[in-house]
Amino acid sequence: MKKILITGGAGFIGSHVVRRFVNKYPEYQIINLDALTYAGNLENVKDIEHLPNYKFIKGDIVDETFINDLFSIHNFDGVLHLAAESHVDRSIEDPLSFVKTNVIGTMNLLNAAKNQWKDNFKGKRFYHISTDEVYGSLGAEGLFTETTSYDPNSPYSASKASSDHFVRAYGETYGLPYVLTNCSNNYGSYHFPEKLIPLFINNIINNKPLPVYGDGNYTRDWLFVEDHAIAIDLVFHEGKNHETYNIGGFNEWKNIDLVKLLCKIMDQKLGRAEGKSQELITYVKDRPGHDFRYAIDASKINKELGWKPSVTFEEGLEKTINWYFDNEDWLKNVTSGAYKEYYQKQYS
Repeated sequence: MKKILITGGAGFIGSHVVRRFVNKYPEYQIINLDALTYAGNLENVKDIEHLPNYKFIKGDIVDETFINDLFSIHNFDGVLHLAAESHVDRSIEDPLSFVKTNVIGTMNLLNAAKNQWKDNFKGKRFYHISTDEVYGSLGAEGLFTETTSYDPNSPYSASKASSDHFVRAYGETYGLPYVLTNCSNNYGSYHFPEKLIPLFINNIINNKPLPVYGDGNYTRDWLFVEDHAIAIDLVFHEGKNHETYNIGGFNEWKNIDLVKLLCKIMDQKLGRAEGKSQELITYVKDRPGHDFRYAIDASKINKELGWKPSVTFEEGLEKTINWYFDNEDWLKNVTSGAYKEYYQKQYS
């Protein structure tokens, strides 16, 4: 039985990846490692915790001794590394914590994998999941490709760029078998409500302001998280070693246009007069180092692995909103911090 370590598997994207691997590959033993900081939530994987090929371990990738011991005990065949500090605003306030988790934490995993696999790399794979923000900012035209030069503008993107470079360096220097992906903005179920879409869904429900940075014309490419999990599955199993794949939704939206679409759908769901939720839009002072536009060229993964998005943005957004309406308790627990009680109950 192959043993696969998935880091950050109680977070937003990680929980979707863990769920897919546990359910699709019963012949794998999946170890879900998460520090359960503010965005890690065991309720995200509650539906699979009883399955025999799944095990959760609470721990921090920054703890070198812990990581080395974990590798010694479990002798992993593969690593899917999703654990990261990921919110740009938080990185501006506390950049050092992003260096610790995203750079030092990645280094600890790389060292542990290198040391455990050094005598035989056959059948092993280190998969590093990264972001399109490492490429910096685009103008009105053009797309990020896998060969776009790195030009990070925030402490978050700088920390992820550094970790990307270390992964590639371990491949070149030590022969570590790796694959790396850079993805665009994800959206979908189980998303911690500090990011734009879940934050605004929650705020609209509660008639709170919808804070839009600057003039709202910042542009992002949006990727449905379930499509991202499918892409990660494909890259892990079929991608070529030492290759990078960009994963995007072919789906650019200006922030203000996205917010207005979200308001329109929410008004319909809540039975409000059309345009009512738009009254909550509040333009706020722009954040430092705000990149104007991100847009991913995902043609490589499409041509080589056959991946493409399964839903339009409108379809994915509808599914996302419906999920939050159907899971009000999850949203209330996360925003109140009550989800922490679940961990104490299950694993104390």
